[in-house]
Amino acid sequence: MKELVVLSGKGGTGKTAIMAAFASLAENKILCDADVDAADLHLIMAPDILRRMDFYSGFTASIDPDRCNACGLCRDLCRWEAIDENYKVNPMDCEGCGVCIHFCPEAAIDFPENLCGQWFVSETRFGPMVHARLGIAEENSGKLVSYVRSEARALAEGRKSNLILTDGPPGIGCPVIASLGSATAALIVVEPTASGIHDMQRVVDLANHFKVPVMICVNKYDLNFELTQTIEKSAAQRGITCLGRIPYDSVFTNAMVNAKTIFEYSPNSEVAISIRNIWSNISKMLDSGECIDAKNKLEEEQHNENCYTVG
Repeated sequence: MKELVVLSGKGGTGKTAIMAAFASLAENKILCDADVDAADLHLIMAPDILRRMDFYSGFTASIDPDRCNACGLCRDLCRWEAIDENYKVNPMDCEGCGVCIHFCPEAAIDFPENLCGQWFVSETRFGPMVHARLGIAEENSGKLVSYVRSEARALAEGRKSNLILTDGPPGIGCPVIASLGSATAALIVVEPTASGIHDMQRVVDLANHFKVPVMICVNKYDLNFELTQTIEKSAAQRGITCLGRIPYDSVFTNAMVNAKTIFEYSPNSEVAISIRNIWSNISKMLDSGECIDAKNKLEEEQHNENCYTVG
């Protein structure tokens, strides 16, 4: 089983729209939306939810007024000042450290686990999909990403699917790390801007750290030909394959507005042809074992480096 994670250094690069286009081209696959902080793949996929599970993570203190004798110890100990003069806990300020519970002489404080969101197993017109919705201002999105990926892998094994397509979060933070580990390969969607080049370098460094081979494609390449060439040159210097260029075209946006993939909305457009060629290149690399070989090479280099360091 192989897993391709689609990433970007920032939001708004076209990552999810490209991922949705891949979903309409790939066969025998499981879709996975690991961008749980701002999930939007479902807007195009229109999933029918088959299974819904609550996601709990972290704790928030709650004071029982019937047991509390207002001794004030909890307020003195709370460094977050989350407990007011009426001995009520502000859940937005409580960090769930548990100090108040540990020291409360009346055992008047409860510590329930937080309901942070939900994750789903759904069916779409392009096949099964695992996705999630994190609550507003809730934390531990990396943990939820791990749940979603684990369920996607279990679903793929159960249905004998040989590919998982994962829409990863933008950036390089904890959710990205959770979506990247143990993946077969990552595709980085880059825009031809100065920040796009910088963001690409950061994601490449992160993927290298976790020994995941990376490929890139340049979206809206014709907005700045010079920077597109700079991106491709930078990638080549680091041994990274550039799979292709996607032109800027409002038809891509119009497809999303109509909740369709580019192949459903305008299959003969230049954008659609470009993405089809990129997917063909990805498929060849996955099927040939080139990505697996690159991953094994990265892991071997890490092993040799560790042995050298220890020696």
